[in-house]
Amino acid sequence: MDALPRHFYDRPTLNVARDLLGCTLVHRLNGRRLSGRIVETEGYVGPQDLASHSRRGPTKANAVMFGPPGYAYVYFTYGMHWLLNAVTEADGFGSAVLLRAIEPLEGQDLIAANRPGRPPLEWTSGPAKLTKALAVDRACNGADLCGGDLFIGAGDRVPDHQVQTGPRIGIASVPEPWRSHPYRFWLKGNPYVSKSR
Repeated sequence: MDALPRHFYDRPTLNVARDLLGCTLVHRLNGRRLSGRIVETEGYVGPQDLASHSRRGPTKANAVMFGPPGYAYVYFTYGMHWLLNAVTEADGFGSAVLLRAIEPLEGQDLIAANRPGRPPLEWTSGPAKLTKALAVDRACNGADLCGGDLFIGAGDRVPDHQVQTGPRIGIASVPEPWRSHPYRFWLKGNPYVSKSR
């Protein structure tokens, strides 16, 4: 499976967020492949988006987000979780798509070992769950998603009637209208989509 090309990410963030549904996230580790079909995403659209990490401009922590498209922006949250994003749009803009959930495809034995005591439907049904399952952490920040051990490959395009949209999750403190914008995309009826709360 070939990685998606750079120009895939060098487009409006919400288009990328929608088009990533059905694509395959792959992490090669020690000669093994861990992978899953992307079933849920969220777009964060530049510094004007008050829910985005880029709203305060470039910092050491979010520098990758302001870099060229097609790179992994991995950040730490709540003092315990890593979250994986794909940088989008032009170099310097500061936008990305959060990968919220995947449906496991390869390496289920290793994924299970990375998510001990969890049933299969809880392995990757959330942004912190999928990074644990695929062993994505700080070392992946800045990884080139267009080539290397962590990449996103093309999948079958998801028909529009199978795509649902709604507000992003976990941004209750963000002012309107940003809190309610329908920048979250998911596959209708897929059991691995995270629970809204």
